[in-house]
Amino acid sequence: MIVGPARLLIAVLSVATLGGMGGSIAAAAETDVPKVVVKDFMFTPMSLTVKAGSTVTWVNMDDERHTVVSNTQLFRSGALDTKETFFFKFTEPGTYHFTCSIHPRMVGTIVVQ
Repeated sequence: MIVGPARLLIAVLSVATLGGMGGSIAAAAETDVPKVVVKDFMFTPMSLTVKAGSTVTWVNMDDERHTVVSNTQLFRSGALDTKETFFFKFTEPGTYHFTCSIHPRMVGTIVVQ
């Protein structure tokens, strides 16, 4: 039986190890989320392929405000400030083009399979 400071040290190491594993799991799950980053007046990636039923996240990492607007008006964000996000769930297969209504040269495409 372990007692005193040694027992406390084992408990702290166990929590630290579990915390590290949890962070890795969360990081892995986060990378599975389809994401488009808005940076340097560009959508990156410019084209993203996802499965039907996927929710795509756009995140503005620019110092300027941007929007995400479907060419067919299927979805439309408000003006996104730095680090703000917009989400849209794509339920039907197809090709969806979008732009920034503030900066129309910024374009992108979501392909839903």
